[in-house]
Amino acid sequence: MKRSKQKSALVIGAGHNGLVCAFYLARAGFAVTVLERRGVVGGAAVTEEFHPGFRNSVASYTVSLLAPQVIADMGLHERGLRILERPIANFLPLDDGRYLKVGGGLARTQAEFAKFSARDAERLPAYYAMLDGIGDLLRELSLQTPPDLGALLHTGPRGLRQAHMFGRLSLEQRRDLLDLFSESAADFLGGWFESAPVQAALAFDGVVGNLASPWTPGSAYVLLHHTFGGVNGKKGQWGHAVGGMGAITQAMAQACRDVGVTIELEAPVERVLVEAGRVRGVLLAGGSERLAGVVAANVNPRLLFGKLTAPDDLTPAFRSRIERYRCESGTFRMNVALSELPRFTSLPELGEHLSSGIVMAPSMTYMDRAWRDAIDHGWSRAPIVEMLIPSTVDDTLAPAGAHVASLFCQHFRYALPDGRAWDDAARDAAAEVVIATVERFAPGFRRSLLGRSALTPLDLERTFGLVGGDIMHGQMSLDQLWAARPMLGHGDYRSPIEGLYMCGAGTHPGGGVSGMPGYNAAREIGRDTSRLTALKLAMTGR
Repeated sequence: MKRSKQKSALVIGAGHNGLVCAFYLARAGFAVTVLERRGVVGGAAVTEEFHPGFRNSVASYTVSLLAPQVIADMGLHERGLRILERPIANFLPLDDGRYLKVGGGLARTQAEFAKFSARDAERLPAYYAMLDGIGDLLRELSLQTPPDLGALLHTGPRGLRQAHMFGRLSLEQRRDLLDLFSESAADFLGGWFESAPVQAALAFDGVVGNLASPWTPGSAYVLLHHTFGGVNGKKGQWGHAVGGMGAITQAMAQACRDVGVTIELEAPVERVLVEAGRVRGVLLAGGSERLAGVVAANVNPRLLFGKLTAPDDLTPAFRSRIERYRCESGTFRMNVALSELPRFTSLPELGEHLSSGIVMAPSMTYMDRAWRDAIDHGWSRAPIVEMLIPSTVDDTLAPAGAHVASLFCQHFRYALPDGRAWDDAARDAAAEVVIATVERFAPGFRRSLLGRSALTPLDLERTFGLVGGDIMHGQMSLDQLWAARPMLGHGDYRSPIEGLYMCGAGTHPGGGVSGMPGYNAAREIGRDTSRLTALKLAMTGR
C-alpha cells in the first residue's frame, strides 16, 4: 500500500498508552504521527538524571500491570527490555521493632503472618485463591471494550459476552466481587484478617494513588486493581525494569518506529480541530496544523475536553459531566541519591527486604490519620511512604557503592488550604516531612542523602500533564470505572466528536503502566475505520 493511500492518524502524547495505540494503528495500515509536548518519549514512564550521576524512574517507578499481549506484540524483550522480579513483594517495618515481609511464596508469607496471628496465616491461602479467581476475570476484561449504556440495556454483543464472563463466577465469587467493588479496604480486609500489621501490609494497595482512607467505601477495588498484574508470566508479581521505567517506553518507541510511526518531540498540541462535528486534525502551539481523519488522545479526559477542545464542539451536558470528573490522587513523589543503603531499626542488616517495596505505614489507623491530615492541613504530618531502591538490583542507575531510591508518598492535596498554592517553600517543607518519616524507621537516612528531587501534585501536573496531580488520570471509584470511565456513554474510547478517541488511563481499565487502554482504543479505531471503508465502497459500488 502506498503511503498516499494510507489512512492517517495522529496520537496526542507519547506516554506508554499513546505509543501502544500508535503501534497497533500503524500495524493496521495507518500512517501514524505521535505528537509529544516534552523533549522525551514516555510520559510519566521515563528514566531521567535527577542528580549528577544518578538516574531513576522519576515518576512511575515499578512494573506489574504491563499486558503480556502488548509485550509480545511490540517485541519489547527482543528490543532489550528486561524485568527483574522482586525477591519479596513488600517489607513493613513496625514501630515496636518487629517487621512483616509479604511475598517470596505462600509458605514464607504464611510464616510471616503467623508471627502476628495463627488464624491469619491459615486464612491466607483462601484469600489468595479468592483474589486469583477474580483477578483472572479482570485480566480478561481489561483487554476488552466495555459496553456502552445502549449495549448494556439492549444486550448488545459486548454486553452479552461480558455478562457471560461474569456468569462463569461462582455465587461466592460474585459476592466477593460485589464486596471488592463496594466496600472499604478496611472493612473487606477486616472480614479476612485480624492482625493490624497484616491488614496494613495488604491495605497499602488500597491507598496507592488514591486520596482516601482505608475506611473509604470503594477503596477495596483500588486494592484489587493493584493485584491482578504479573511479571514474566507470574501472576501477582511486581518487578523492576532494568534501566528504569524509561526502558519500557524507549523499547515501545523503537517498536513504533520499526512499523513506520513518526514521533515528533517538543510538539505541544494547543487545540483539536473540528469541523461539522468531525475531527480534522490538531493545531500545534507554534501555529502549524497537522491534519488527519483520526486523532487519539493519550491525555486526561479533563485536559482533552477542558482545554484542547473548543467548548462549542461539545454539548453543555457533556462539558458539565467532564468538569465533574474527579482527578486527585494525593501523591507526592521524591527521588533521592544515597551514599549508602538505609538501615531499618526492625531489620538493620542488608538483605532482600531492601529490594522490595518498603512500606512505612504500620497500621490502617496510621493511613487514616495521614488522609485526615491532608484533608485538614493540606498534607500529612506523618505520611504514608513506600520506598523502592532499584539500584540494589540495577547497577546502571548510580555510581558504584551509591544508590538511588524512589519515595512514593501519600497524602498530599493538589490545592492547599486557604487558597495557598504549592511553591518552593511548601515543596521543601513537605519533602522534609517525608525524610523525617523515613528517618523514623531508618535512623541515619538523612545523613546518607547526597541529593534529592521532589514533585508536588502541581509539579506532576505541569511536568507530565497529570491533571490534579492524579497518577491514575482520574480517581478509580465505582462511578469512574469500566463503562463509566470517563463517563457512561463514552466508556468505549469514543468521544462525542467523530474521529476523536481517548486512549489514555482515563479510560478502561484505568491507571498503571499497562498499555491496555492504548491497545483497546486502537482496536476500536480499526473497527470504526473498517466499517467506514466498507460503507464507502458499498455506496460507490466498488
